[in-house]
Amino acid sequence: MFYLHAMSEKVPTIKEIARKLNISISTVSRALHDHPSIGLRTKMQVQKLAAEMNYEPNQTAIQFKQGKTFTIGLILPNLMEEYFSLAINGVEELAFKNNYNVLIGQSHDDLEREKKIVETMRKHRVDGLLVSISKQTGSIEHFEQLDKYKIPVVFFDRVPNVPDIHSVWCSLYYSTIDAVELLFKKGHQRIGFIQGPLSLNIKNERLDGYIEAHKRNKITLQESLIATTDLSKESTTQALEKLLSLKNKPTAILAFNDTVALDTIQYAKKKKMKINKDISVVSYANWPITTYLDYPPIASVEQFPYEQGARATELLFKLLNTKSDQTIPYENVVLKSELIIH
Repeated sequence: MFYLHAMSEKVPTIKEIARKLNISISTVSRALHDHPSIGLRTKMQVQKLAAEMNYEPNQTAIQFKQGKTFTIGLILPNLMEEYFSLAINGVEELAFKNNYNVLIGQSHDDLEREKKIVETMRKHRVDGLLVSISKQTGSIEHFEQLDKYKIPVVFFDRVPNVPDIHSVWCSLYYSTIDAVELLFKKGHQRIGFIQGPLSLNIKNERLDGYIEAHKRNKITLQESLIATTDLSKESTTQALEKLLSLKNKPTAILAFNDTVALDTIQYAKKKKMKINKDISVVSYANWPITTYLDYPPIASVEQFPYEQGARATELLFKLLNTKSDQTIPYENVVLKSELIIH
C-alpha cells in the first residue's frame, strides 16, 4: 500500500536568522531592508544567510504594518459581456503597474448580490473599490458606508446619479445624434428606439440625443417608436413586438447596446425580415465580435471600456496615495464616445 505523508517544511523566519547569527531581530530586519544604520559586513552576513535559507518576507505582516493589503475590489454586472472584459483589462493593467492585485465580483444586475459582494470585499480589507452599478441600484448607501472604513470608491461606466462621488463615464449624447442622423441620411424616417432600464438611463443621454436629432432634422418624433427593455431577452422581444406591430413599422432600430442589437437581428430574422433592407440596426458598445456576424449593426457607438477602466483605476490610486489629512475634491471624468460605422 502507498501512503502519502503531509510534509511540513519549517518556514524560515527573521527570528531564526537572528538566532543563528547571534544578533537582534531588529538588526536582521534593518539589514534585510538595507537600512543605513547597519554596517556592510552585517548586511552581507544577514542577506547571505537569508538567501541560503530561502527566506521570504511575511507579506501578511508587512501589509498589517503598512495598513494595506495591496488589493483593490472590482464589481461589475456581468463578466460574460465582452464590454466588461475589456474594462477589466484596463483595470488590471494599471493595477499591475502599481503592484496591486484585483479582486473581482459579479453582481449579475442584482442589488442584493451587489450588497453582499461589497460586504465581502470590505471583510477582505480591499484598499479601494471600483464599481459599475447593477441595473437595480438606486441608493448607494452600501457604498457610502465604506467611507467609515477609509475605503475609497470610484464608479465608472454605469454611474449613479448622485452628487459627491468619484466617477468616470463616457458621454453618449453627441454620438447618439450622429447615429440617428446617419439613419436619416440613409433614408430612414421612422426610427425605433429601444432604451434600457430607467435606473441605467440616469443621464438620459441616449434619449436626449435621439430627441435632439429629430429636432435638428425637423422630423416629428412619435412616442410610439420608443420602447423599453430590462435587458433580458424576453423583455427585448416584448419591446420589438411592440415596435414591429405598429401600423407604420420602423425601418431602423437604435438599440441600447450590442446585446439588444443582436437580439433585434435574431428576432427580425425569425420574422423573415431582411437585415439592412427591411430593418437596419445601430447600437452602443461596439463589441469587436459583432464584426464577425453576417449582418452586424451598420454602426455602433464606441464607449471605450478599456480607457474607462484604466482612468477609473488611475483615479482610485490617486485617492489611495493621498495622505489622510488631505482631501481631494470629487472628480467626474467624462470621456467622449465615437460613432463607428461598420
